[in-house]
Amino acid sequence: ASLIFSIIYAVFVTANYVVQLATVIPAKLSGTSEAIRILEQTPHSLFWDFDAVGYISMGLATLFAIPALSKHGFDKWVRISFIAHALVTPLISVVYFYPTYSHNLLFLGFPWAITAPLFMVLPAVTLRKRQLKSV
Repeated sequence: ASLIFSIIYAVFVTANYVVQLATVIPAKLSGTSEAIRILEQTPHSLFWDFDAVGYISMGLATLFAIPALSKHGFDKWVRISFIAHALVTPLISVVYFYPTYSHNLLFLGFPWAITAPLFMVLPAVTLRKRQLKSV
């Protein structure tokens, strides 16, 4: 399940970023963004929803990966970071899909800005430790 949700994340977020970076931003810089306005990522737009599906899938991927993580040693901290990120996923879902967008609503999703990098960095540290140990 974790792998499936990771693939969903990769597909939706990559599609969004490619469109934003290769089409929308160059069009805005050249002053021709009106022609591709439908592709802009604004609250409750198509690509806003792509972003939402991607990041919610990331949270579900971490949720389903938790049982594969050890409860001992440094791996315990990796596990805790995955649990924290999975618990924050509903908050980010509210931010994306609440009927009325506001900047204040973004503060509800602020914990995600901590849990997302944390759950990505800690497994990398673990893998690095294992690599150094095996050398």
